[in-house]
Amino acid sequence: MELVLIFGVSVFALLFAVFLIRNVMKRDTGSEKMMSISNAIKEGAEAFLRRQNRTIIYLAIVVAILVFLLYRVQRPEQALWASLSFIFGALSSVSSGYIGMWISIRSNIRTAAEAMKSLNGALQTAIRGGAVSGLFIVALSLFGVVGLFAIAKFFSPIQTSDIPIYIAGYGFGASFVALFAQLGGGIYTKAADVGADLVGKVEAGIPEDDPRNPAVIADLVGDNVGDCAGRGADLFESTAAENIGAMILAAMLYKANVANNIIKDIPEVLLAVILFPMVARAFGLISSIVGVMVVRTKEDKDPMIALNRGYYVTAILAMIGFGIATYWTFGVGQIAIAAPSAWWHFFLCGVIGVLTSVMFLWITQYYTEYKYSPVKSIAEASKTGPATNIIAGISVGFECVAIPSIVIAVAIFTSYTLGNTSGLSDAGFFATAVATMGMLGPAAYVLAMDTFGPITDNAGGIVEMSQLPQEIRKKTDRLDAIGNTTKALTKGYAVGSAALAAFLLFQAFIVEVEHYGKSINFRLTAVDVSKPGVFIGALMGAMLVFLFSAWAIKAVGRAAQAIIQNVRKQFKEKPGILEGTEKPDYGECVDIVTKSALKEMVKPGLLVVLMPVIVGFIFKLLYNAKIGDMRISDSSGAEVVASMLLIGTIVGVVTALFLNNSGGAWDNAKKYIELEPSDPARNMGKGSDRHKAGVVGDTVGDPFKDTAGPSLHVLIKLLSTVTLVLAPLFI
Repeated sequence: MELVLIFGVSVFALLFAVFLIRNVMKRDTGSEKMMSISNAIKEGAEAFLRRQNRTIIYLAIVVAILVFLLYRVQRPEQALWASLSFIFGALSSVSSGYIGMWISIRSNIRTAAEAMKSLNGALQTAIRGGAVSGLFIVALSLFGVVGLFAIAKFFSPIQTSDIPIYIAGYGFGASFVALFAQLGGGIYTKAADVGADLVGKVEAGIPEDDPRNPAVIADLVGDNVGDCAGRGADLFESTAAENIGAMILAAMLYKANVANNIIKDIPEVLLAVILFPMVARAFGLISSIVGVMVVRTKEDKDPMIALNRGYYVTAILAMIGFGIATYWTFGVGQIAIAAPSAWWHFFLCGVIGVLTSVMFLWITQYYTEYKYSPVKSIAEASKTGPATNIIAGISVGFECVAIPSIVIAVAIFTSYTLGNTSGLSDAGFFATAVATMGMLGPAAYVLAMDTFGPITDNAGGIVEMSQLPQEIRKKTDRLDAIGNTTKALTKGYAVGSAALAAFLLFQAFIVEVEHYGKSINFRLTAVDVSKPGVFIGALMGAMLVFLFSAWAIKAVGRAAQAIIQNVRKQFKEKPGILEGTEKPDYGECVDIVTKSALKEMVKPGLLVVLMPVIVGFIFKLLYNAKIGDMRISDSSGAEVVASMLLIGTIVGVVTALFLNNSGGAWDNAKKYIELEPSDPARNMGKGSDRHKAGVVGDTVGDPFKDTAGPSLHVLIKLLSTVTLVLAPLFI
């Protein structure tokens, strides 16, 4: 019954996404000039993604072969499943990124054309275009995980309770692709953005998205390959990895309660418990569909209110759906008899997860919107120049990690306590997984809001470059400003879900080590930080986050330098560009940043994949090696990797919060200054020294919020999935 429900809802969501595609695609595409600009963006984005995906697939094939060879030596019965599930996860993640970009580069011009008619038409075009991406990605994640589960259950001799471990490679494949997609797209979008802003705005004094800027098309392409393709792959791997981690913990919960004679071993009950996370996610898909369809606004109203209303409708319906799912699984039958309060304890865990997502959106809004004091303080500091702007932005970034950390701590502790008091044995860790599922309930709607951002940004660029009337630009500017907010909110949501998911996946790793260790009498009961090896693993985990961030930010700087030099060269060689009598060579900038991004993404990506493997394997060898009767290391490879995973996760979450929110605050401080009346004599508005300081701060924040920060979301989960899949290597 559960499999039928999950497949049925997934198919319905995909069909509804097709309905939304038809709804968006039948809308007007504007003038020929608008079409030519849109086509240039489309061609650049598709060319980059083709080249990026080719590189990623080559890397994925190499890793799949290595996974197969490792399992042939360590666990030959799992070799085929581990490598095939990795490949399937990688291909699904590539597809998710492409879907996000495909709809974005077709919705942008239709949003711009709708803005010529009404604000509501433009709003609905953008959010429905975004919803196509959200629904496809979440439904594809459910389809992939449950499809692999069904194949293993009905066409292999694997025991049902062991299937989640056999298909863990799906999450690893999704995370592997997502890291490179997010990293490559992030380097592209920010290198183009920094180059366009510094030479265009600061040096040449021309407006944003001005057709005289040679880097403007590359900048608009970057919005799609970074914020759509990259984030699509990011949230796909989030849902896939967390689904599998939750299934592993669900199987552990069932086996523990059967072993303790709390419940009887009944195959139907086992199946219901393992598939519970998927059932809960299916109800979240339905709630997201309703949320998208209630979004509408009036010409004189704030469109952000309409988007918030859609989100709150989604969140409320997701909680109701979670209640139905928990009662269905735990409120009837023998589990209800053995633990009558279990269903509502787990329901409350799901509610905690949904409320945590709401809290993260509010906190992100407070630190990144120009209505509130943190952003205003940066704008005020810009009066005295770029240095004080940078100081204020960094202080906001450091401050913003406090409240989210407390929210995560409360969510983990309360859900763990509810699990332990549910009446079922060893239910604490599973309860934290349930909270994570709750947080991911509105994921499709949140992803729709994220894709809304680049769609409206591109729409504004098309309007500006087409030189449409100012009142049209004002409409797209309103939507663009909201799009910047929704992108920032999604990053807050992504890092919050990554934090809860990493705790979930850490516990799944411990369970998997115990599973593999039985045959050789190896047990990992605790991670003792007082051991030198464990401390070293923790230190390596913290260092990895900073080294990765440094390489990602440095990559943006190098690629941006190439763009800056090219734009300066074009302005020098063709003086008529700034006068509007000569046309810039947009393709030259697109080609430069494409090559730079693809080259620069490889080194930091491989660092994340290889470092935990190397550290864990070295300490496995040291643990097994002896001098006389003494082991060289008293820390096993598994224990060292566990400490690396745990501390890398904690430092990664805090660093991602700092990078995302400081970058978002700098961006909106610049926009706050731009909203002022232009009066350079009074140091106000565009053209003033204060505005130039704001542009410098925004430029510093660009690789923070759109390259290193979002890539850390993936790093956190890739650390978990790579250790989860390669656990036999460390024992």
